[in-house]
Amino acid sequence: MKQIRPEEISSLIRDQIKNYDQKIHSDDVGYVISVGDGIAMVQGIDKAMSSELLQFPNGVMGMVLNLEEDHIGAVLLGNDALIKEGGEVRRTGKIVEVPVGDAMLGRVVNSLGQPIDGKGEIVTDKSRAIERVAPGVMTRKSVCEPLMTGLKVIDSMIPIGRGQRELIIGDRETGKTAIAVDTIINQKDTGVYCIYVAIGQKESTVARMVQKLRESGAMKYTTVVNASASESAPLQYIAPYAGCAIGEEWMEQGRSVLIVYDDLSKHAVAYRTMSLLLKRPPGREAYPGDVFYLHSRLLERAAKLSDKLGGGSLTALPIIETQAGDISAYIPTNVISITDGQIFLQTDLFNAGVRPAVDSGLSVSRVGSAAQTKAMKKVSSSLKLDLAQYHEMLSFAQFGSDLDAATKKIIDHGARVEELLKQPQYSPLAMEDQVIQLFSAKYGYVDLVDTSKVADYEKTMVMNMHANHADLVNEIRDQKDISDELLEKLKAAVETETTNYNLATGAQV
Repeated sequence: MKQIRPEEISSLIRDQIKNYDQKIHSDDVGYVISVGDGIAMVQGIDKAMSSELLQFPNGVMGMVLNLEEDHIGAVLLGNDALIKEGGEVRRTGKIVEVPVGDAMLGRVVNSLGQPIDGKGEIVTDKSRAIERVAPGVMTRKSVCEPLMTGLKVIDSMIPIGRGQRELIIGDRETGKTAIAVDTIINQKDTGVYCIYVAIGQKESTVARMVQKLRESGAMKYTTVVNASASESAPLQYIAPYAGCAIGEEWMEQGRSVLIVYDDLSKHAVAYRTMSLLLKRPPGREAYPGDVFYLHSRLLERAAKLSDKLGGGSLTALPIIETQAGDISAYIPTNVISITDGQIFLQTDLFNAGVRPAVDSGLSVSRVGSAAQTKAMKKVSSSLKLDLAQYHEMLSFAQFGSDLDAATKKIIDHGARVEELLKQPQYSPLAMEDQVIQLFSAKYGYVDLVDTSKVADYEKTMVMNMHANHADLVNEIRDQKDISDELLEKLKAAVETETTNYNLATGAQV
């Protein structure tokens, strides 16, 4: 007797009901066959799109991720306890969207763009899909405009340009978020809009950071997207894409935007959690095979648009947390290969009191001096070499006490340069002030001051230059260059102020 296979029965039934007329299309309504851990398997919705929003019972929304032959896998953007097996599921025909526009400024929102700061509804009629194809090569132009962080060590040696993707990488508690927050604070009065995306952080940490931004007057031009550690993995997964969509709206209006993803290590973990629950095959370190695409499609959306399209830019500062400084791990190497350079923070430097704890040897900007003003380029050209020689000679100096004059000079100069590059948190410097401080290092004036007094000397130098030589400071700010004539005037002014400082403090080198 011939056996009828289950697929044939299914096929026969489909043929029978194919032309059955009903008000609601059968492909638009399905039912839950299993639910748990924020994941729902749904049957009966054959024409769902990837990343489409689904309407579950009790107002819970879901997002399609897996498209199987006989069912779909959806992640729930709400409480899965409200969903029961057999519950009705409806297609919405929409991809996940977030509200965008100027109404988002100064607000703290969740991954779906809903306000969580208790300041009422966000009134805007615009929204954008969170997933979008990155701008093509022909719509971009080269990064040519600096995005100043206000941090001497970065703006001088690892410059960031508008439209660049610069990775901030390091172990826990080495000051990664501090660099990002200082950069946001430094965008005051520059016309740059900022977005801070917090992924998997404690609510209290984000609240403290928002308070600091408010005190600095930075929340006026900043939007915070928060998917805290208490949120489900799907909400942590969509948070950076939501933040990026908010930024793209401004970029396409011709504005400059800075977005911080803090941090993409937790984002990858959230994606791994979802993928394993959806029974996707695990690969290296249990991450799914498409985890590279997870971050590449996000970071490729950072761009400097061509003048024809308004010349707007979206600058991305992704943050990655390493384990014991291992930058060769899976997720760090992935993101390093996607970005245009990295700022590497060393635990040893941080513990030694060097703040920001930037390792100038392992840090790099692949955009380089194209993202610097001419003035900054002129005073910072020898910095990396000075520091490299200093650290090299210092390791040799440990083995012997008798140093020749040339070696001693390199070590003394390097020690002062390292001291000069230290900077307290929440105190970014204007470009012209950085140039004055770095000028004193390049032309050796800082070598006339005792190492322990370098920080005080630099602070006093900037203050006195503004008070006594305001015309020179203004020229640096306005021209963004140091002409031959200005160079001579600066040398005379800095020499005078250095002599006065040593006389006032009674310093002896």
